[in-house]
Amino acid sequence: MDSAFRVQVADTEGGFLLAVESQSKPDTDKRNSWTYYLAHMYAKYGLPPVLVVLCRDKATASWAAEPIRVGRPFHTSMLVFPLVLGPGNLSVITDPDEVAEDVPLAVFSAFAHAKDPGPPAILEALAEVLARQDEGSDDWVEYVEIGLGDGPARDLWRQLMAVYTPKFPDSIVAEYWNKGRANGRAEDILRLLDRRGIEIPDAVRERVKDCTDLDVLSVWFDRSLTVASVDELFVEE
Repeated sequence: MDSAFRVQVADTEGGFLLAVESQSKPDTDKRNSWTYYLAHMYAKYGLPPVLVVLCRDKATASWAAEPIRVGRPFHTSMLVFPLVLGPGNLSVITDPDEVAEDVPLAVFSAFAHAKDPGPPAILEALAEVLARQDEGSDDWVEYVEIGLGDGPARDLWRQLMAVYTPKFPDSIVAEYWNKGRANGRAEDILRLLDRRGIEIPDAVRERVKDCTDLDVLSVWFDRSLTVASVDELFVEE
């Protein structure tokens, strides 16, 4: 899925899980994936999951809102109701004071209206508010950058961030993607060793997971195909 969050709710133990998907057009296969996401999250974490689908046009939003029924005509085993947010039910938020009151809602509003004339004013207000925040702003900056996808809205966002946040866009997004690639490669190495029956001590597992150098991880991945023990993984050339 595109994003997953654990939401803490006052006076509710554990809270709930939020699965967020950005959908640009109808896709039959996605409905099967959404059902799997929810079932997997509930089984793994034991918390109720909620699926939010962000759409940028009303036709896609209407398609995404259709309930997903799993089963046969004589019995329904599972029924999924996606919570759809789109231009039809999310207002255009352009007042910085309103943005400051609810930054997540303003972010969703920017996503939902990415294809219409709304984004410039929404993104300008959002940039102004995030530039004033001391904590958590970097997370929202990169989330908006990724969620807008390719197009004029993302180009505008990068221009705004270059003005409001000088360290953006180069450092934040590059760091985000490199970290994700490194984590994925580390998981591949450990899984391969495990499937080959190679014992992996906890110290080795942590060393592989903590490595963020993609070149080093590539070397370890190549070696994991043939090594007889994890000691051979770290042998100097």
